[in-house]
Amino acid sequence: MNIVRRVSSAALLLSLSVLGVSSAWAQQASQALSSDSAIETIKKRGAIKIGLSIFKPWSMRDKNGELIGFELDVGNKLAEDMGVEAEFIPTAWDGIIPALVAGKFDVIISGMTTTPQRNLTINFTDPYAYSGLTILANTKMTEGMAIEDFNSSDVTFAARRGATPATLIAEMFPEAELLLFDEDGAATQEILNGKAHATMAAEPTPSAEARRYPDVLNVPFDTAFSATGESFGLRKSDPDAINFFNNWINMHTLNGWLKERNDYWFRGVEWESEVPE
Repeated sequence: MNIVRRVSSAALLLSLSVLGVSSAWAQQASQALSSDSAIETIKKRGAIKIGLSIFKPWSMRDKNGELIGFELDVGNKLAEDMGVEAEFIPTAWDGIIPALVAGKFDVIISGMTTTPQRNLTINFTDPYAYSGLTILANTKMTEGMAIEDFNSSDVTFAARRGATPATLIAEMFPEAELLLFDEDGAATQEILNGKAHATMAAEPTPSAEARRYPDVLNVPFDTAFSATGESFGLRKSDPDAINFFNNWINMHTLNGWLKERNDYWFRGVEWESEVPE
């Protein structure tokens, strides 16, 4: 009996010792993860570096060359709540994820939708905005066409390289030719010039462009395609950053701030006088 008790006591002591080592290791690992978080880097730097791509009304240049738009409001409010400065880093869309992974900035806030392919490389927060894509077409070139008529080798689409509309166009209209550009504005210009039949973009851009050029452009179908949410993009293995940004998004969703800013930029037209035509 004494031998059994001694063996049991030794086993218990060994188990407690292992648990103690495991607990200490877990605590050290947790501290290491916390210290490596983008949140700690931002706090020490005193500024949050935000990667974005230029496209209306998410982010754009005003008449003085300053960046304005929905993403700028979001980024500035986020920085204000963190007690740091906001540093915006315009980046070509097809290089924005590699730039994040390389550490050029802390977070992508640029109307990016979550896709399985992107999620293999970076992590995403909960959505902070929602939008759908509509077709913007050259009226003369597409008059009388049904949506299935756009899936033809005689039809040319234009879109921003690497963006969701380009992917969706290729999926929905595989027979059509697809021209790719670095900015949404260049794609729209192709439609205006009659060099492409149509493009796709998130509202309100197509409707705004149709109002701007009513004799040339129109939104032919009252249908929003791929209505998904937009999220912040983050480097992997950063649970602290995911937790903070998700809580921030949740708070400003519930208090209505994100909706108010989204309505201003996506439903209003007051800001249009601030940007070049």
